[in-house]
Amino acid sequence: MRLASLGLTPARLASNLPGVRAEATASQLLLAGRAAADDGARLLGLWASDGRDRGRGLCVHVLLIGTEGLVLLEHALPADGRFPSLAALFPAAGRMERAAYDLAGAASDQDDRRGWLRHAAWPASWFPLRRDATSDAPAAPAEPASEDYAFVRVEGDGVHEIPVGPVHAGIIEPGHFRFQVVGEKVLRLEERLGYVHKGIEKRFEAFAVTDGGRLAGRVSGDSTVAYATAYARAAETAAGTPVPPRAQWLRALALERERIANHLGDLGALGNDGGFAFGLAQFSRLREDVLRANLAAFGHRLAMDFVVPGGVARDLDAQQLAALALQSQALAGEVATLRDIYDEHAGLQDRFRDCGRVEPALARRLGLAGLAGRASGQAFDLRCDFPEAPYDELQVRKAAREEGDVAARAAVRFDEVLEALRLVRAIADRLPPTDLTGSVRVPLAALPPHRPGVGVVEGWRGAVTVALEAGPGGSIRRCHPQDVSWANWPVLEHAVIGNIVPDFPLINKSFNLTYSGHDL
Repeated sequence: MRLASLGLTPARLASNLPGVRAEATASQLLLAGRAAADDGARLLGLWASDGRDRGRGLCVHVLLIGTEGLVLLEHALPADGRFPSLAALFPAAGRMERAAYDLAGAASDQDDRRGWLRHAAWPASWFPLRRDATSDAPAAPAEPASEDYAFVRVEGDGVHEIPVGPVHAGIIEPGHFRFQVVGEKVLRLEERLGYVHKGIEKRFEAFAVTDGGRLAGRVSGDSTVAYATAYARAAETAAGTPVPPRAQWLRALALERERIANHLGDLGALGNDGGFAFGLAQFSRLREDVLRANLAAFGHRLAMDFVVPGGVARDLDAQQLAALALQSQALAGEVATLRDIYDEHAGLQDRFRDCGRVEPALARRLGLAGLAGRASGQAFDLRCDFPEAPYDELQVRKAAREEGDVAARAAVRFDEVLEALRLVRAIADRLPPTDLTGSVRVPLAALPPHRPGVGVVEGWRGAVTVALEAGPGGSIRRCHPQDVSWANWPVLEHAVIGNIVPDFPLINKSFNLTYSGHDL
């Protein structure tokens, strides 16, 4: 995207991927968004910040990624606090814009004015991410009308409405799903999320930049390595701090182990939802083996707090690396055997095939990304398309399918877990030695106030993004984590249309999107 031709003045963006940033007027924001959409760029994130104490007013930040890298557009809102909506260009932007209003009071001109995250938990006139907002929300007045969420309904003979959630059976996180059905056939699904909003973005403001990675690693427990790495890369690039090569490889090792554990868990859950409990038992066993090996190597089953700004918290010795490589070799054989069983099980494939299909054209239009996108012809993987160390040396094989159904999403998982097992063996075998200091962590240089940094990492679901702005004295002024699930939750509503209600758990699990990483 040629920003100069739109009247924008680009400057280098501090990020782990190639990138530029530019300040945009309202018209330039729309023109740049349209040009990006026409070029096939994707929306990675949209969030608001409060710059009124700096004389800038409220600001909206739009992060796009195209073939040349990242583009961060920053738009200072006029006095009325409104900005042009990008939802017509990037459908996922609609919910991001609604969240930007709930949290910061930055209102887009889209038609959908329903709240997204607030749930009447605080007064409508109070915006927690404004600079003058305290950490404690004032008590919300009685607002019964605000709880009457205006779901879109389908009218007609024989049409019924089925509300599901927000409280679910088992340990699934809370989310509300409103189905419009005829018999068991789904005509429409509308989601309402935000039930696990925790004030994470506000909580970041109480941390120093050097300590914020601990909170980032707890945004979504199944992606702790991805979030911690994205945060670390945002801080390191903003500070201009190079990371020891061995630490870069160890981060990739932990990231691939996280990918393996989650794919194994999902493949077992998919088998169970398809009526094949044997699959759940076997993949649960394998996942448990992975987590126990993680504990021995990283000091935590999920490798939490292993990735830190400046490197990693601990080194691995030759014996630990050999154990991970040996386990990966054994797992590869077991996963291949289980894949044959899944592929040859007629009952399971009958449930998987043609279920929850998202055609490539629809996936492209709606911005489906990550694992689910790769199963619907959107073959984008940061490890391949923008490889940084060590992926630039490992030549990652990209998994991709065109069918876009549950079977395709399962196949991508099988491909990716087998590739991740190969990568673990390669990393263990080729890990660079420590430098002369023997360190796998260096001190983070001081960040100048207000300098933005962006870190983007290919987590197991897809891209995990962290945008960081430092404040005075090494504090965090603003930190915004963004999960690929923001782009994919709206697509799930389309994936279930035409399917039957009992297939929804299977379709939902085939996406397995985060609630915690979405609601923040």
